Amino acid sequence: MPTTDQSIIVDAPVADVWSRFINFHDLSWAPNVISNVEKVGDIDGGTPGARRILNNVFHETLIEINSDKHFLRYSIDDGPSPVSKAEVDDYVGVVSLKPSAEGNGTLVGWTSSWESKSDDAVEFCHGIYVALLGELANSFKP
Repeated sequence: MPTTDQSIIVDAPVADVWSRFINFHDLSWAPNVISNVEKVGDIDGGTPGARRILNNVFHETLIEINSDKHFLRYSIDDGPSPVSKAEVDDYVGVVSLKPSAEGNGTLVGWTSSWESKSDDAVEFCHGIYVALLGELANSFKP
């Protein structure tokens, strides 16, 4: 089972960082990575089952969200190669937040796993999540 695991310390309290994730349909904090978010269906972005299409190619569904524990799980249901539904099954991403051991910051972890016959998606996904985490951190800079 291929996986990715990325993390970053964001210079902001957990509650402030979590506010970026409570609406699955809002990735406005990452304008250099996500150019378009299309809401699919009637489920609001804070409810499991919410669906979105990112950059016209990544079809995702919110599986679970827990504001008390500051984490969410989502699936990629289809996307471009190497994460298309023809190449990957059971793709699950997890974003989790906790106070950093130092200062007033937040440790943000972004992991993903999936079933596939190849590891082609590892580098592809890792690069996207590193870019998203960088955008997240930058969104708190003055």
